[in-house]
Amino acid sequence: MQANSSFTIQLATWRDLRALQRLERDCFNQDAWPLLELLAVLTFPNTVRLKAVTDDRMVGFIAGNQRRSDSTGWIITLGVLHDHRRRGIASALLKECQRQLGLLRIRLTVRRSNQAAIALYRNCGYHQVEVWRKYYYGGEDALVLEKHLTSNREVKP
Repeated sequence: MQANSSFTIQLATWRDLRALQRLERDCFNQDAWPLLELLAVLTFPNTVRLKAVTDDRMVGFIAGNQRRSDSTGWIITLGVLHDHRRRGIASALLKECQRQLGLLRIRLTVRRSNQAAIALYRNCGYHQVEVWRKYYYGGEDALVLEKHLTSNREVKP
């Protein structure tokens, strides 16, 4: 899988449950998924799940679903520990997840107030296609962002 001088991207498994739980709390506070949902994302079929690792420690995680019925991949979560941000980890995870999903259209949701994440996604080619009102905890809207990959070469090596 992908490697960088400061991190590697590896497949995540159910054995990463506790590390993922810590990462979720660090990244998402009140939006952190409960333990059973984390276990599900680490075990359900047709889910791409990747972790970024530094010094044998999970510092980032991404998961995506293939929804072949409408030929869309969904990034269902992406998080990087606060003290490891701005090192290219999130964009590397996003790129590898898109590749493994193998679909030409990818969507995701993001809190309207999460300007850093919105900037990351826009820099990676995503644009807003929808707003889901009061989607997040506390009633905040979700922006639905989408990216169209131009060819299978962008998707598969």
